[in-house]
Amino acid sequence: MSRRQLWELPVNYAAVGATQSPEIVGFPPRGFRSYERRVRIGTGPARWDFAWHAALGWGIPIRSGLTVELTETPREVREGSYTPVEFDANGTPIAPAVTGEPVETVYGPDGLPLGTPGDSVWLAWQWGPLKLRFPVRVIFVIDEADRKGIALGTLPGHPLTGEEAFFVDREEDGSVWLTLRSLTGPAEGWWRAATPALAIAQRVLRGRYLKALSGPVD
Repeated sequence: MSRRQLWELPVNYAAVGATQSPEIVGFPPRGFRSYERRVRIGTGPARWDFAWHAALGWGIPIRSGLTVELTETPREVREGSYTPVEFDANGTPIAPAVTGEPVETVYGPDGLPLGTPGDSVWLAWQWGPLKLRFPVRVIFVIDEADRKGIALGTLPGHPLTGEEAFFVDREEDGSVWLTLRSLTGPAEGWWRAATPALAIAQRVLRGRYLKALSGPVD
């Protein structure tokens, strides 16, 4: 692994931001597998506030058994991160793609800062004395009135290559839904030989993700 700081490392895949579009599920790039599932996690204002704070503030991985290790990312790197175009239900652009916007740190109710494009973090999993750490970067954040989301892209040293996104949305009837969408493949090197084991681990973790927000509201 490079001795460079985590924020200096480039993501290890080309389709950056691909999980923003649902079309990627049906047409994944060669060598990648796509996945999407949407589940109802509750109803009402309390559930909605809980869900979107958890989605943007690292609550989903934490409630799935992972530890989030924040790293320091220079402000100029975060401010220069790409913000993708967002669309309304009819496909009309509602925000331009921009870089260089000022970044304000916003904290969730658990005290952790909400994810910001350009943030780089370690997701860690520990089983007894064994501890595995997976580097990821926040690729984009969706922040709309009834739809919030965050996408995490893999960095060198991660066993996978690709992107995973969590979206929560609120319907007119007050129901709250979680969507998990990903585009992933095994990283280069010996990880390719571990593809079957990675697939099992990924399936288990996805199951935890989808259940993470359906429990009691904190």
